Amino acid sequence: MAKKNILLEKTFAFACSILDFHSILKDKRHYEVASQLVRSGTSVGANAREAQRAESKADFRHKLRIALKEADETRYWLELINKKLVNVDDELLKQNDEIIRILVAIINSSLK
Repeated sequence: MAKKNILLEKTFAFACSILDFHSILKDKRHYEVASQLVRSGTSVGANAREAQRAESKADFRHKLRIALKEADETRYWLELINKKLVNVDDELLKQNDEIIRILVAIINSSLK
């Protein structure tokens, strides 16, 4: 049986949540921010998955750093949307924060 990868599970679930929220934003005609959010929010998991096939430890860290940047950008869009457009579910913000913490921990531990 394959080893459970918490990061991949959480980033995939987060991408699904982002897609659900994207639909809400589109229904409210917030097309531009919806597109920005879906790009950054789904990219987190794509980069985390890509890191699993990294060619070296440095490549692994680089890909996870990209995932971290995307997660941070997603946080920005969520905060902006929450402030100016529609309420963002606290659970979505919590998912984002947890992924950021996990990515930071993995990147920091890979430096040792």
